Amino acid sequence: MSAPPYTLRRAVPSDAEVSCKISADTFVETFGHMYPPEDLAAYLADSYTMEKQLALINDPQCAMWLLIENSTGAAVGHALAGPCGLPHVEAVPEVDGEVRRLYVLKTHQNGGHGRTMMTAAMEWLLASGPRVLWLGVLSENLGAQRFYERYGFKKAGEYEFPVGKIRDLSLIHI
Repeated sequence: MSAPPYTLRRAVPSDAEVSCKISADTFVETFGHMYPPEDLAAYLADSYTMEKQLALINDPQCAMWLLIENSTGAAVGHALAGPCGLPHVEAVPEVDGEVRRLYVLKTHQNGGHGRTMMTAAMEWLLASGPRVLWLGVLSENLGAQRFYERYGFKKAGEYEFPVGKIRDLSLIHI
């Protein structure tokens, strides 16, 4: 029996650099066309530092996964879950959970990887018992909205997502 083509695994501290790269690569691939280069560069430089990725990986309240293509050993997707940090009046960060990131490189999409990562994130968030789950999604990302709706998520609010000087409309789903 041959090895599976992909492995989803929890990130460990030695993955911080890989996490920075796949986080930045998937963000740029998905949204880079929407922003002036200087705003995109500022966002990436602030959001995906080694220190921030390492802090997320080491935070016991968060879980990060990497989707690894076994033939190359390269990360081709990632997911992040943890306490809810969305600006919604009903969100309770100490109790509620959030699927914070779920990205797959375009060349690896439509293979069920999003579903695999979403299942892992939701199971991890619900492992200690039932709680409210949240997520944020850019208003222009219609494919992701349809994906999340298949899991029962519905729009519960809006907020501005800053990328450099740009403020994008993001939707809060519960």
